Amino acid sequence: MGAMSESVSVCCPACRREHVYEASSYPCVCGVPVAPALDEHGAVTAVAHRAWDEDWVVVRCEACGRRTQWPYPELGCGCGAVLRIPVAGPSAAPSPRAAAPARRRVFQPVAIRTARDAVTAAALYLRWLGYRDIRRADQRPPSGIGLAARGLLVQVDPTVRPATLRDVECLWLTAMTESTSCVYFSLAGFSPDARARADVLGIPLFVLDLTGTPQAVNSHADDLDADGA
Repeated sequence: MGAMSESVSVCCPACRREHVYEASSYPCVCGVPVAPALDEHGAVTAVAHRAWDEDWVVVRCEACGRRTQWPYPELGCGCGAVLRIPVAGPSAAPSPRAAAPARRRVFQPVAIRTARDAVTAAALYLRWLGYRDIRRADQRPPSGIGLAARGLLVQVDPTVRPATLRDVECLWLTAMTESTSCVYFSLAGFSPDARARADVLGIPLFVLDLTGTPQAVNSHADDLDADGA
């Protein structure tokens, strides 16, 4: 079985338990599902510490040639270890169709079970909207997790409390200092005064449901969903 196989045999380095793993696929903005190529001969490692740059892998869409970052393949072993599955490197040369205009298809969400899933769901949605170079924000927000893209500052709140007026204002002030737009994603929604202030400040607000689908809360979010980046 080569590096492009759909599934690989995985041995947990902690307990030596054997698993069969198949990489999840995610929709490219052109609408074609893509998945990282698994490397059967690479070393499986247990995740000891989280690092944002190590949580993502570049995957090339065979249909349009676009290279996009997707969540690194991982598997939870019954012994409690989280296993990082080795992937083959991306193709060296882009497809000649890479410059073809992207067409937005129906957004394909990722179910939310953990805080990391919430960040992944928000990042996938932003890519679907057309934002590029999504990364961890330079400044950590007072609550939640900060992301950034070209011209955009994002806050993802995976907690069970509604986002507050202070949360919205802090995001807006930080975006103002960086001369960027901003958007807020929350699992638990927003307090009434937070929604009112976001309407005045022009901040799109989204609630992430457990399917990973962002639901627009205000008209600014409706406009962003309709128009994209």
